[in-house]
Amino acid sequence: MKSDLLIQQDVMEQLKWEPGLNAAEIGVAVKHGIVTLSGIVDTYSKKAIAEEAAKKIAGVKAVAEDIQVGMSPNFRKTDAEIADAVVFALRWHASIPDEKLKVKVEEGIVTLEGELEWDYQRKEVVRVVEKLAAVRRINNNIRLKPYLKPENIKDKIEAAFSRSATIDSGKISVVIDGSKVILHGSVRSMAEHDDAENAAWAAPGVTSVENDLVLEEEFAF
Repeated sequence: MKSDLLIQQDVMEQLKWEPGLNAAEIGVAVKHGIVTLSGIVDTYSKKAIAEEAAKKIAGVKAVAEDIQVGMSPNFRKTDAEIADAVVFALRWHASIPDEKLKVKVEEGIVTLEGELEWDYQRKEVVRVVEKLAAVRRINNNIRLKPYLKPENIKDKIEAAFSRSATIDSGKISVVIDGSKVILHGSVRSMAEHDDAENAAWAAPGVTSVENDLVLEEEFAF
Protein backbone atom coordinates (compact mmCIF):
# COMPACT_ATOMS: atom_id res chain seq x y z
CA MET A 1 0.00 0.00 0.00
CA LYS A 2 1.34 3.44 -0.91
CA SER A 3 2.23 5.79 1.92
CA ASP A 4 0.52 9.17 2.28
CA LEU A 5 3.82 10.87 1.48
CA LEU A 6 4.21 8.98 -1.80
CA ILE A 7 0.60 9.71 -2.77
CA GLN A 8 1.17 13.40 -2.02
CA GLN A 9 4.29 13.45 -4.21
CA ASP A 10 2.48 11.69 -7.06
CA VAL A 11 -0.49 14.09 -6.91
CA MET A 12 1.83 17.10 -6.95
CA GLU A 13 3.68 15.73 -9.96
CA GLN A 14 0.37 15.07 -11.76
CA LEU A 15 -0.75 18.65 -11.12
CA LYS A 16 2.49 19.89 -12.69
CA TRP A 17 1.78 17.66 -15.70
CA GLU A 18 -1.71 19.04 -16.35
CA PRO A 19 -1.73 21.76 -19.05
CA GLY A 20 -3.36 24.99 -17.95
CA LEU A 21 -2.69 24.46 -14.25
CA ASN A 22 -0.17 26.30 -12.11
CA ALA A 23 0.73 23.65 -9.54
CA ALA A 24 2.22 26.30 -7.26
CA GLU A 25 -1.31 27.66 -6.69
CA ILE A 26 -2.59 24.36 -5.30
CA GLY A 27 -1.76 22.80 -1.95
CA VAL A 28 -1.89 19.03 -1.47
CA ALA A 29 -2.37 17.25 1.86
CA VAL A 30 -2.92 13.50 2.29
CA LYS A 31 -4.16 11.55 5.32
CA HIS A 32 -5.09 7.87 5.18
CA GLY A 33 -5.25 8.05 1.38
CA ILE A 34 -7.68 11.00 1.37
CA VAL A 35 -6.35 13.92 -0.65
CA THR A 36 -7.26 17.49 0.31
CA LEU A 37 -6.66 20.15 -2.33
CA SER A 38 -6.46 23.80 -1.31
CA GLY A 39 -5.49 27.14 -2.76
CA ILE A 40 -6.92 29.79 -5.08
CA VAL A 41 -7.35 29.54 -8.87
CA ASP A 42 -8.88 32.04 -11.29
CA THR A 43 -11.43 29.76 -13.03
CA TYR A 44 -13.77 26.98 -11.99
CA SER A 45 -12.44 24.75 -14.77
CA LYS A 46 -8.99 24.71 -13.14
CA LYS A 47 -10.60 23.55 -9.91
CA ALA A 48 -12.29 20.69 -11.77
CA ILE A 49 -9.07 19.74 -13.60
CA ALA A 50 -7.16 19.58 -10.30
CA GLU A 51 -9.74 17.23 -8.81
CA GLU A 52 -9.66 14.93 -11.83
CA ALA A 53 -5.85 14.92 -11.76
CA ALA A 54 -5.82 13.77 -8.13
CA LYS A 55 -8.28 10.97 -8.88
CA LYS A 56 -5.88 9.52 -11.47
CA ILE A 57 -3.31 8.64 -8.82
CA ALA A 58 -3.16 5.08 -7.50
CA GLY A 59 -3.84 4.82 -3.78
CA VAL A 60 -6.17 7.85 -3.61
CA LYS A 61 -9.34 6.83 -1.75
CA ALA A 62 -11.15 10.17 -1.93
CA VAL A 63 -10.58 13.79 -2.88
CA ALA A 64 -11.69 16.67 -0.65
CA GLU A 65 -11.85 20.02 -2.46
CA ASP A 66 -11.00 23.24 -0.64
CA ILE A 67 -9.85 25.14 -3.72
CA GLN A 68 -11.37 28.61 -3.98
CA VAL A 69 -12.08 30.46 -7.22
CA GLY A 70 -10.90 34.05 -6.83
CA MET A 71 -10.99 36.61 -9.58
CA SER A 72 -8.82 39.69 -9.91
CA PRO A 73 -10.92 42.85 -9.38
CA ASN A 74 -10.19 43.81 -12.99
CA PHE A 75 -11.94 40.68 -14.28
CA ARG A 76 -14.92 40.46 -11.91
CA LYS A 77 -18.37 40.40 -13.45
CA THR A 78 -21.84 41.05 -12.10
CA ASP A 79 -24.27 38.15 -11.69
CA ALA A 80 -26.28 39.54 -14.61
CA GLU A 81 -23.20 39.54 -16.85
CA ILE A 82 -22.37 35.97 -15.84
CA ALA A 83 -25.95 34.85 -16.50
CA ASP A 84 -25.90 36.46 -19.95
CA ALA A 85 -22.60 34.70 -20.72
CA VAL A 86 -23.97 31.31 -19.60
CA VAL A 87 -27.16 31.66 -21.67
CA PHE A 88 -25.19 32.77 -24.73
CA ALA A 89 -22.67 29.90 -24.44
CA LEU A 90 -25.41 27.27 -24.08
CA ARG A 91 -27.46 28.72 -26.94
CA TRP A 92 -24.58 28.26 -29.38
CA HIS A 93 -23.73 24.70 -28.35
CA ALA A 94 -25.19 22.30 -30.93
CA SER A 95 -25.73 19.30 -28.62
CA ILE A 96 -27.48 21.20 -25.80
CA PRO A 97 -31.23 22.00 -26.04
CA ASP A 98 -30.87 25.26 -24.11
CA GLU A 99 -34.62 25.97 -24.23
CA LYS A 100 -35.09 23.17 -21.67
CA LEU A 101 -32.77 24.79 -19.14
CA LYS A 102 -33.01 27.55 -16.54
CA VAL A 103 -30.02 29.49 -15.23
CA LYS A 104 -29.69 31.31 -11.93
CA VAL A 105 -26.60 33.20 -10.75
CA GLU A 106 -25.99 34.47 -7.23
CA GLU A 107 -22.61 35.80 -6.08
CA GLY A 108 -20.89 34.02 -8.95
CA ILE A 109 -22.52 30.67 -8.16
CA VAL A 110 -24.37 29.27 -11.18
CA THR A 111 -27.38 27.02 -10.55
CA LEU A 112 -28.62 24.96 -13.51
CA GLU A 113 -32.13 23.48 -13.62
CA GLY A 114 -34.35 21.77 -16.19
CA GLU A 115 -34.70 18.39 -17.89
CA LEU A 116 -32.52 16.68 -20.49
CA GLU A 117 -32.66 13.26 -22.16
CA TRP A 118 -29.00 12.21 -21.86
CA ASP A 119 -26.40 12.37 -19.11
CA TYR A 120 -23.72 13.40 -21.63
CA GLN A 121 -25.80 16.54 -22.29
CA ARG A 122 -25.94 17.30 -18.56
CA LYS A 123 -22.17 16.93 -18.27
CA GLU A 124 -21.56 18.99 -21.40
CA VAL A 125 -23.56 21.86 -19.89
CA VAL A 126 -21.18 21.89 -16.91
CA ARG A 127 -18.13 21.74 -19.18
CA VAL A 128 -19.39 24.76 -21.11
CA VAL A 129 -20.21 26.80 -18.02
CA GLU A 130 -17.07 26.01 -16.03
CA LYS A 131 -14.90 27.64 -18.71
CA LEU A 132 -16.60 31.02 -18.33
CA ALA A 133 -14.85 33.77 -16.44
CA ALA A 134 -16.04 34.72 -12.93
CA VAL A 135 -17.96 31.45 -12.30
CA ARG A 136 -17.12 30.45 -8.71
CA ARG A 137 -19.16 27.27 -8.42
CA ILE A 138 -21.76 25.24 -10.32
CA ASN A 139 -24.84 23.62 -8.81
CA ASN A 140 -26.05 21.10 -11.38
CA ASN A 141 -29.71 20.39 -10.60
CA ILE A 142 -30.58 19.25 -14.12
CA ARG A 143 -32.81 16.15 -14.08
CA LEU A 144 -32.86 13.37 -16.63
CA LYS A 145 -36.05 12.40 -18.42
CA PRO A 146 -34.97 9.97 -21.16
CA TYR A 147 -37.05 9.66 -24.30
CA LEU A 148 -35.89 6.06 -24.71
CA LYS A 149 -37.24 3.31 -22.49
CA PRO A 150 -34.63 1.25 -20.61
CA GLU A 151 -34.02 -1.99 -22.51
CA ASN A 152 -31.18 -4.47 -22.03
CA ILE A 153 -29.36 -1.91 -19.87
CA LYS A 154 -27.34 -4.55 -18.03
CA ASP A 155 -26.02 -6.13 -21.26
CA LYS A 156 -25.11 -2.75 -22.73
CA ILE A 157 -23.25 -1.60 -19.63
CA GLU A 158 -21.35 -4.87 -19.24
CA ALA A 159 -20.38 -4.71 -22.93
CA ALA A 160 -19.11 -1.16 -22.39
CA PHE A 161 -17.04 -2.34 -19.41
CA SER A 162 -15.52 -5.13 -21.52
CA ARG A 163 -14.55 -2.67 -24.27
CA SER A 164 -12.89 -0.26 -21.86
CA ALA A 165 -9.13 -0.34 -21.41
CA THR A 166 -9.40 1.26 -17.95
CA ILE A 167 -12.12 -0.94 -16.40
CA ASP A 168 -11.61 -4.46 -15.03
CA SER A 169 -15.07 -5.79 -15.91
CA GLY A 170 -14.51 -9.06 -14.05
CA LYS A 171 -14.57 -7.29 -10.68
CA ILE A 172 -17.75 -5.26 -11.21
CA SER A 173 -21.33 -6.48 -11.06
CA VAL A 174 -24.28 -4.56 -12.47
CA VAL A 175 -27.75 -4.59 -10.88
CA ILE A 176 -30.73 -2.97 -12.63
CA ASP A 177 -33.72 -1.59 -10.73
CA GLY A 178 -36.05 -0.07 -13.34
CA SER A 179 -34.03 2.79 -14.85
CA LYS A 180 -31.60 2.85 -11.91
CA VAL A 181 -28.17 1.19 -12.15
CA ILE A 182 -26.35 -0.13 -9.08
CA LEU A 183 -22.65 -0.98 -9.32
CA HIS A 184 -21.01 -3.42 -6.88
CA GLY A 185 -17.43 -4.70 -6.69
CA SER A 186 -13.92 -3.28 -6.50
CA VAL A 187 -11.74 -0.97 -8.57
CA ARG A 188 -8.06 -0.15 -8.60
CA SER A 189 -8.32 3.65 -8.53
CA MET A 190 -10.69 6.59 -8.18
CA ALA A 191 -10.31 7.13 -11.93
CA GLU A 192 -11.58 3.60 -12.64
CA HIS A 193 -14.40 4.22 -10.13
CA ASP A 194 -15.49 7.28 -12.14
CA ASP A 195 -14.97 5.60 -15.53
CA ALA A 196 -17.32 2.77 -14.53
CA GLU A 197 -19.97 5.23 -13.36
CA ASN A 198 -19.66 7.27 -16.56
CA ALA A 199 -20.06 4.10 -18.66
CA ALA A 200 -23.22 3.22 -16.74
CA TRP A 201 -24.64 6.70 -17.28
CA ALA A 202 -24.04 6.37 -21.02
CA ALA A 203 -26.59 3.55 -21.40
CA PRO A 204 -29.91 4.70 -22.95
CA GLY A 205 -32.75 5.18 -20.49
CA VAL A 206 -30.63 5.40 -17.31
CA THR A 207 -31.93 8.03 -14.87
CA SER A 208 -29.72 7.33 -11.84
CA VAL A 209 -26.55 5.45 -10.93
CA GLU A 210 -25.69 4.20 -7.43
CA ASN A 211 -21.95 3.62 -7.35
CA ASP A 212 -21.06 1.21 -4.52
CA LEU A 213 -17.64 0.34 -5.94
CA VAL A 214 -14.79 0.32 -3.40
CA LEU A 215 -11.05 0.58 -3.81
CA GLU A 216 -9.21 -2.75 -3.72
CA GLU A 217 -6.80 -1.49 -1.04
CA GLU A 218 -9.73 -1.15 1.37
CA PHE A 219 -9.88 -4.95 1.57
CA ALA A 220 -6.40 -5.00 3.12
CA PHE A 221 -7.70 -3.77 6.49
